[in-house]
Amino acid sequence: MRALYLAVDGGNSKTDVVLGTAAGEVLGHVRGGTSSPHNIGLDGTVRVLDQLIHDVHARAGLPVGTPVEVVAAYLAGADLPIEVTRLHEALSAKSWAARTIVDNDCFALLRSGTSMPDAVTVVCGAGNNCVGRAADGRTARFVALGPISGDWGGGHELAEQALHLAARGEDGRGRPTALSAAVAAHFDQPTVEAVSVALHFGEIPRSEIASLSRLLFEVAAAGDEVAGQLIKRQADEIVGQHRVAASRLDLLDRPHALVLGGSVLRAQHPQLHDQVVEGARGQAPLVEISVPTAPPIVGAALLALDALNQSATAELTLRAALADA
Repeated sequence: MRALYLAVDGGNSKTDVVLGTAAGEVLGHVRGGTSSPHNIGLDGTVRVLDQLIHDVHARAGLPVGTPVEVVAAYLAGADLPIEVTRLHEALSAKSWAARTIVDNDCFALLRSGTSMPDAVTVVCGAGNNCVGRAADGRTARFVALGPISGDWGGGHELAEQALHLAARGEDGRGRPTALSAAVAAHFDQPTVEAVSVALHFGEIPRSEIASLSRLLFEVAAAGDEVAGQLIKRQADEIVGQHRVAASRLDLLDRPHALVLGGSVLRAQHPQLHDQVVEGARGQAPLVEISVPTAPPIVGAALLALDALNQSATAELTLRAALADA
């Protein structure tokens, strides 16, 4: 009988679940909304995953309760040890599989990008996070609770800072910047002040601020110094996360992988990417840097296969099966 696994990559906006075999075959793949306990609570996480696991069994044409060897769930919001423990207890209680593995979703991204046992990943998407692992089993991670734990950066932060600098550049409190005219034009308003007023009264939804992240890179690419300095701050943050994680794992002077993920890094804007690569190689000359194209659910599934001690052939089969996930 085929050994089966369940893999979960649960983020702040979407959740992917795969049901597959130990040989790397994918029998079913479904997607739903957020499963982060920070967004919907622990009970909400369990409900979302329970429905998706039911759906993926249906997609695979298998009844719920078909024996599964392992469920590997990598979730946004599994940041603190106590959070990982509570999630593990709650998911284990559902008996979806004989064995349950739970950890932060950054580890899924890390595995999607490399099979090297010594590795660090920095994720810069809507927010920012970093984890690392060593061949001896040690891990490095940050508390990752936002500004209250010292975190800075990501697409939302960059967008808000772009608006902040545009407003100050326009009214004279800050340095003149092309961001001012660009932000006003982006929202079809005569000035940044008008943009601020429209946001205040809800005429422009605040959710639209996030679109300024891409605008920031366009203005920086045109040579604006203020925009460029904001991007440099983000690059310095990413390089600093790599430095700290690699130092904790004694990897700075040893070969290891640096996997760059999240929407901001995946775009490989030259203004950011080149600074990150230069900074990372400057502090760790033997580092191998990659920006994986495979989605994090591939990493979650590979970690499930790792738990089943499967061969490299199974990995190749799985990667091919989920290439378009």
